[in-house]
Amino acid sequence: MSDLRILFIGGTGVISSACVSSAVEAGFDVSVVNRGTTSARPTPPEVSTFAADVRDPASMSAALAGRNFDVVVDFLSFTPEHVRATLSQFRGRIGQLVFISSASTYQTPPTRLPIVESTPLGNPFWQYSRDKIACEDLLVAEYRESGLPVTIVRPSHTYDATSVPVSGGWTVIERMRRGAAVVVHGDGTSLWALTHHTDFARAFTGLLGNPGAIGESYHITSDETLSWNQIVGMLADAAGAEPEIVHVPSDAIASVDPGWGASLLGDKAHSMIFDNSRIKAAVPGWQATVPFWRGAKEIVAWHDADADRRVIDPGVDDAMDRLVKAYRVT
Repeated sequence: MSDLRILFIGGTGVISSACVSSAVEAGFDVSVVNRGTTSARPTPPEVSTFAADVRDPASMSAALAGRNFDVVVDFLSFTPEHVRATLSQFRGRIGQLVFISSASTYQTPPTRLPIVESTPLGNPFWQYSRDKIACEDLLVAEYRESGLPVTIVRPSHTYDATSVPVSGGWTVIERMRRGAAVVVHGDGTSLWALTHHTDFARAFTGLLGNPGAIGESYHITSDETLSWNQIVGMLADAAGAEPEIVHVPSDAIASVDPGWGASLLGDKAHSMIFDNSRIKAAVPGWQATVPFWRGAKEIVAWHDADADRRVIDPGVDDAMDRLVKAYRVT
């Protein structure tokens, strides 16, 4: 049993829930602070939970009054203003701040593969990524100027049973089951890494309280690289469906659905292959072990267990119908 006291800001998301569970299994004294709303991913009973509005400094101070932590893990800062609020709350009171950034901050499109942690940051297509870069810039400046004990972690596309990791979510599965065509961007051959949240969490836990991780950045991804055609095919196989794929240029998708298009042009449309040497050196023995074909079966089984989970998005359905009509080769 470790006496390391860890606070997760967040803790019930796809990635953070697995990290909380992994930290508990490692024997850490784990707490979470969030709004305390009902989640599909409840925290383990060993975890202390504090309800607060993380955007309200007074609410945070009241919830955490008199409590000290060795490590604070920030899953809920998306802008520099959020980061400044976290620093104001915890500066000088902790031994490590772990900031959750994103692998979408890396140069997009990349000029060289595989991606390593020293790959330049820059994403002209997606505001989310630019905001995360600004957060990183602020934290790196704090590390250099004041010795802030920060560690930056960049997840790529990480999923659990509740999340269908294709644009359109469960709507794509339902379309394939009813024999409707589904849209895949480009020609479907760009390469992508999908990481099961438990694989991510095992590596992540090895960074907590690790003095060698201070001032460093890491991405954590599976070494399995798949094309989007393969990803859709594995989901179809898990769902017992035969997929009809219609390939559509990403900019054409953006013209129909700007949000969907931004997530493609700023991220998923570009082949991204990651070199995980740094995280493997920091956490000896770690290796991602869940292949996506197995993850796809988990996803379909979880959704099939409850009809309320199988939500169809009419907007996505309509957008795909229009794109299929325009781009299907007959």
